Amino acid sequence: MITPMHLTDIAPTRRAVYAWAFYDWANSAFATTVMAGFFPLFFKQYWNSGVADTISTFRLGLANSVASLIVVLMAPLLGAIADHMDKRKGFLLVFSMLGVVMTGALYFVAEGQWQFAVVCYVLAVLGFSGGNLFYDALLTFVARPKDLDRVSAFGFALGYLGGGLLFAVNVMMVLNPDWFGLPDKGMAVRVSFLSVAVWWALFTLPILFGVHESAAAEPVRVRIALRRGFGQLRQTLREIGKLPHTFLFLAAYWLYIDGVDTIVRMAVDYGLSLNFPSNSLITALLITQFVGFPAAIGFGRIGDRIGARNGILLALSVYVFVTAWGAFMSDVWEFYVLAAVIGLVQGGVQSLSRSMFARLIPAGRSAEFFGFYNMLGKFAAVLGPILMGWVGVLSGSPRIGILSVLILFLLGAFLLTRVDIQRGMRDAAARV
Repeated sequence: MITPMHLTDIAPTRRAVYAWAFYDWANSAFATTVMAGFFPLFFKQYWNSGVADTISTFRLGLANSVASLIVVLMAPLLGAIADHMDKRKGFLLVFSMLGVVMTGALYFVAEGQWQFAVVCYVLAVLGFSGGNLFYDALLTFVARPKDLDRVSAFGFALGYLGGGLLFAVNVMMVLNPDWFGLPDKGMAVRVSFLSVAVWWALFTLPILFGVHESAAAEPVRVRIALRRGFGQLRQTLREIGKLPHTFLFLAAYWLYIDGVDTIVRMAVDYGLSLNFPSNSLITALLITQFVGFPAAIGFGRIGDRIGARNGILLALSVYVFVTAWGAFMSDVWEFYVLAAVIGLVQGGVQSLSRSMFARLIPAGRSAEFFGFYNMLGKFAAVLGPILMGWVGVLSGSPRIGILSVLILFLLGAFLLTRVDIQRGMRDAAARV
């Protein structure tokens, strides 16, 4: 059972934990149906119809990289501003609505208009990533240190369940469009984009009304917050330099989350390049989602038992195995097996990374530091997808492209072994 506590002067409730976690339920529909599922499929087969596989893969990687680069440039400053204004929920709402609107706009993109699709997708990913920055920052308002692993894992678990449920409905729509009164599979995919927009908007409401952050000591206008934000940004850079174990964790996270995000965003495209049936690839994604729900909760308990760092290292060893196998697989059943294995660890590596980082930052500056956390995660996503696409174009083989991801997991795991959590917590406490 999760005991909802906090790190601030706000008295939390169990309701606050559920309200916070339901944002994962809300926006995970975008991660599953759009980012991992139908956008790569539609992008290759509909918006890039008649284009060589390696070229469409490169374009998809470029789209993911551009979206991530924008977040890289904005995240630290936005986090610092939000901390000064104590408006984390306000910023979350703005970015969520951007994601909702642009996801819905994908419905209107016609066949062959890959440039328009990229614009909508980039802005939707910006909304998704920006919203996550402030969602992560609110974790410290609903969980105290001893509960961070479990509360963080609970959020990811609800995300897997919620995203998986809507994705299952969307898959049924695409496989059997006549059941839903739709003329064909193409229209079913487009309607799926609309359903994600509605789902995301509806389930964002609980976090807006059920989670409370500390009130600002004095009203701060946007212009003043912006000026202070720039100053805080410079200060944060100096602060991170004085927190060696926090810095080391961020370096490790930057590397290994690159591999995780690349596999999430490029798996369907990779399967299509191997000529696997699109229906089989979508089914595999469903397997990942529903395996991921109980597995994410389980990893929260693993974090309690063996520590967050060891739990992350366990997950990364699985990713190394999956990546190596994936480069040489030849049958669809192997894709199913790898999807299930990824489901066992994907939520774990994400949730334990978030809770481990929350332990390594000074109290009261969560949005500012989570701005850097998300910046590094998205900067990794700048390099990973385009690296995979570029290596695939140069070599003419998507298999060689996916092998390039291995080095990211291995280097990230090595750096993570050098992080001393207890020393990092003491250093962070001394910087308050």
